[in-house]
Amino acid sequence: AEGYIGFADFPGASDTQIGIIGHTDVVPAGPGWTFEPYEVTRKDGYLVGRGTLDDKGPSVMALHAMKFWKDLQDEGEAPQFPYPVRFLFGANEESGMADVAYYHLHYDDPAFLFTPDAEFPVCYGEKGGYDGCITSAPIADPVILDISGGVVTNAVPGEAWAVVRADAAALPAAERITVEDAGDGTARIDATGVNAHAAWPERGISAIMLLANYLLENGLCNQQEREFLELVQSLVSDTTGAGVGIATADEYFGPLTVVGGTIRKEGDRLVQTMDSRWPTSITAEEITAALTKLTDNIGATFENTLLMVPFLVKPDDPEIQVLQDAFQFVTGDTEHKPFTIGGGTYAREFKKGASFGVNMPWIENPDWVGGEHGPDEGVSEELLKTSFKIYVLALAELQGLEIQ
Repeated sequence: AEGYIGFADFPGASDTQIGIIGHTDVVPAGPGWTFEPYEVTRKDGYLVGRGTLDDKGPSVMALHAMKFWKDLQDEGEAPQFPYPVRFLFGANEESGMADVAYYHLHYDDPAFLFTPDAEFPVCYGEKGGYDGCITSAPIADPVILDISGGVVTNAVPGEAWAVVRADAAALPAAERITVEDAGDGTARIDATGVNAHAAWPERGISAIMLLANYLLENGLCNQQEREFLELVQSLVSDTTGAGVGIATADEYFGPLTVVGGTIRKEGDRLVQTMDSRWPTSITAEEITAALTKLTDNIGATFENTLLMVPFLVKPDDPEIQVLQDAFQFVTGDTEHKPFTIGGGTYAREFKKGASFGVNMPWIENPDWVGGEHGPDEGVSEELLKTSFKIYVLALAELQGLEIQ
């Protein structure tokens, strides 16, 4: 569809359509890989490479589930589906979802849709998404000559560095910090944290936090820079948003989360980005007001750069129950129940949807296998095979519902 999005249709008897949407785009590789990021490496029952888990591997499994039924129908061993199924190939999930915006302009939504782009058993709600950008006033006579941290707004940054006016030999050692002479009376300070997706920030350690702490503790900043770094510190040192006055929680989604994904020096200004995942107990306007109050105090500016409202399908809806049943039948797992997430998937972009697999976070991977958005992203072949069976059954069970 004009380069925005692709789709493949599976015929059905009625005009009421079921949808599946996966995405073929990926986040940047980022630092820290020990495998080739853009090739698939098969090792010890795992596939490693950018997109194996998010979201190319899962999308291929859902496609194979559709082909399973198509092959049976072609051989006369399965009846025609009541509802046609459309598989949508997204191309812009990680950075704006312009693919879906285009689709909505030209096509009607499926009556129900799922995306294999999260975790099993089934996710019926997604927190709101809120990105912002804090920009300092122009800084005169800076101590921080350059600063950089993070790769994307929607991740806890694993690496950050700054070049400052200082004698490197006089600076103290610190955990997760390295200092080296950068010449001409300057020092380079590198901070190494732990990368994590913004939907689960508690799994990470912010390198921007480590760097800001070190710069502040050692006076490696002028007054303007100090005020900016103290605001950054408030933002990144508490993933609940308590540091910037936006901590809250509700019954479906639990607590709000916030990360400071990237920091940069742009000209003579410092720029810090943020990503918040918010429940129904706060509004976007309240988040904007809280951050703007803090930036006004130091002569900085704040801009809301992305906004998605919370998405919720009630957990007792028949479609959600059917997906849960398919998961339970294939796995025998009755312990794990439908849930909500902090991530933003395609499901929220359609009138009724859910995210459905493939990850099972209760199953531990070896240490050398990374997660989505991090280095050495990988997925178990066994997990992919299990998800294929779940999708095969779910497609059949959805066909048995009264879908409007």
